[in-house]
Amino acid sequence: MDLYVDENLVIPAYELAWKFTRSTGPGGQHVNTSDSRVELSWSVAASRALSVWQRQRLLDKFGARLVSGALVVRASEERSQWRNRQIAMEKLGRLVAQGLAPDAPKRKPTKPTRGSHRRRLNAKSNRSTTKQLRRRPGQE
Repeated sequence: MDLYVDENLVIPAYELAWKFTRSTGPGGQHVNTSDSRVELSWSVAASRALSVWQRQRLLDKFGARLVSGALVVRASEERSQWRNRQIAMEKLGRLVAQGLAPDAPKRKPTKPTRGSHRRRLNAKSNRSTTKQLRRRPGQE
């Protein structure tokens, strides 16, 4: 089953590697015999579905997360292996789409307005007055 990331990128099924293991946690006798945990890996470095630009962007974005050049996603939320396979595909698709999305524009730093500066100082002086009124009266 191919993974459709967006209209421009489709990851063919033969590039996806599946691994199934037993899920952890409670579940009785069923959990001890079924391999419902899913691990989906996709080799970004060796993929033919990516252009040179897309490959480089994903390698730069996910450099620390890659395991031997492969992007690995795990799913064990559901008891069904079939449902966990769907979840893993969705996770991988979302992750690749986020990696290929353009960066947000850089924030242009601004100075605080005169009014916000005045309000901050008024709030500080009001707080100071409140705390001074809580003190014990002097020995006059």
